[in-house]
Parts: sequence; structure tokens; C-alpha cells
Amino acid sequence: MTKNGQPLDRRKTKFYLAPMVRYSKLAFRKLVRLYDVDCCYTPMIYAKNFLESEHCRSSEFSTTPDDRPLIVQFASDDPFVFGSAAELVYKYATGVDLNCGCPKSDVRAKGFGSFLLNRPELLSDIVRQCRARIHDPDFTISLKIRVQYPLERTVDLCRKAEKAGVSHLTVHGRTPQMRCEPVDYDAIRIVKESVSVPVIANGDVTKKLQALEIADQTGVDGVMAANGLLYNPALFAGYEYTPASCVRDFLRLSADHGLPLHLFQQHLIYMLRDLTTSCQRRVLHELSSRPAIEDFLVNVLSINDADWMLSCTPNKSILFAKYLFAFS
Repeated sequence: MTKNGQPLDRRKTKFYLAPMVRYSKLAFRKLVRLYDVDCCYTPMIYAKNFLESEHCRSSEFSTTPDDRPLIVQFASDDPFVFGSAAELVYKYATGVDLNCGCPKSDVRAKGFGSFLLNRPELLSDIVRQCRARIHDPDFTISLKIRVQYPLERTVDLCRKAEKAGVSHLTVHGRTPQMRCEPVDYDAIRIVKESVSVPVIANGDVTKKLQALEIADQTGVDGVMAANGLLYNPALFAGYEYTPASCVRDFLRLSADHGLPLHLFQQHLIYMLRDLTTSCQRRVLHELSSRPAIEDFLVNVLSINDADWMLSCTPNKSILFAKYLFAFS
């Protein structure tokens, strides 16, 4: 229920896949789109490398016509470089985003990510120059930020970006210095009330109902999830845990799009985390080929069974012991 006693309306809230280094690749984007994600971001890409390296362009960015809406996130502190990178992806995406929120020290040391929060005039200039180069109003230019205190700093930055022509803002409700502290949803609400462009809330989203409650509490136009979707790619479709259909879809999509083995393996470990034992995850981590992993999923975790029992049931215990013994 909303704070006014009305049923929560999913149709008014758009759901987003966050830009996650390594993980927001094509196969995973296509997976979450099957489970009610409306728009996906690519992993963060260094704009300068993207411009200068064919290898970077081919390895860091891949898409297909049905991978839409798609926003390509770049790291940059240069209006010309960011605009040039945006022009390169213009025909293959629905928008670009500037990473202004990454708190990692190596990103900040380059002058990117959350370091840019200290340079609101530069952010506005990057948006303004990019919009001057790409006139298509349907192509979005956005910022993903973290909050700063006093909150007036964040509001001022967002208002300046709005005047420069930003299409929407994604606000993670923590400062760059915060890690596991509670998300400040009131700060997100204040930002939303201070600008007229759409605002997306980000931070600790793990359930669909929670996402709808955040939207009601803050008034935002959309809600973005990162780790929540890694652990349960079907969360926005209302599933409490990763359903078997989602795992099977991932097997198909990861094969179709050539996901590297280590990423394939890590995605499965994440999405089965709440449904497997530590011993099962250990075995899954140690398996060294895709056929072996698929065999384990079918014969031990029963992903093709109607009842989808993700546990080492008595009739499977000898099979599981075989795997466990091999890695002891």
C-alpha cells in the first residue's frame, strides 16, 4: 500500500539494471529483461580507451537490436572525449550516462567517478557539450551520482545539470565514503522534489515490493538494482528467489552470447547463493568446464525438475558426494 493507503502501482515505476563492471554484459542484460527490467546500463567504460582502442570497443561493448532501451555508461572528465564516445554509440544505444558515483580509489585517482561530484561546473559542461553534438531529443544524456552532505551541494549539482540539459538523474543514497550504512532515501526524495527531470533511486534494492515502496516514499520515476539483480535476476518480476526458469534462461543466453567461463560461473554462484549450501557453491566454483557445470546443475541441483529442489536431497547425496570428493 502507498502512504495514502492506495495499492502500489508498478506501472508508474520503471525498473533498471545498474551499470556493474564485468556483470552488466549483454547476456545478463537480456536475462533481466525477461523478468521485468525496463532499461539496462552497460558496465562502466573508460571513454578515452573506447575512443582510442578497437580492442576496447569490441571487448567492452556489444549489443543486439533487441537489447533496448540501453544506456552506455562512460567514465570521463573531458567534455570532448565524452561527447565523442557518445557519438560512437549513438546508433547502438538509447542514451549515455556519466559515472559520477563510483567510490573506488583507482577510479577517483584518475579524476573520474565520485571525484567529479566536487566539480559540478565541469559536469554541467560535459552534459551541455554532449547535447550540442547529439541533437536527438530521444537520446538521453544522464548522470549517476551519490549524495553529498550538506545535501544542498547535491541539490545544487543536480539543478545545474538540469539547466545544462541532463535527461535524467540516478541517485545512490549514500555518500562516496559510505559502504554498508543505511541508504538515505530522504535525500533521494529531496533531490526528486528539487528538479523537474526524472530521478531514479539506487541503493540496496533486493525485492520488488521494496522497490515499489521506495518509489512511493521518494516520488522517483524509477528504481535501480545492482547486487539485488545479481543474486536474483527475477526480483523485479516478484520472485523471492531465483526461479529455475531464470537459471535455464541464463544457460541459454550465456551460450548464445559467448559469456566467458569465469563470468558464467560467478553469475551462477551469485544467483544460487540463497538456494544452495556452502559445500555446493564450493563445488560449483571448482568445476572447470561449462559441460561439468551444466551437469552439476541438472543432476545435483535439479534445475530441470518440476519441484526445483535446490538442496542435496537424499536420492542425490551419492552424486553430490562424488563431486565433493573430487575437490577435497
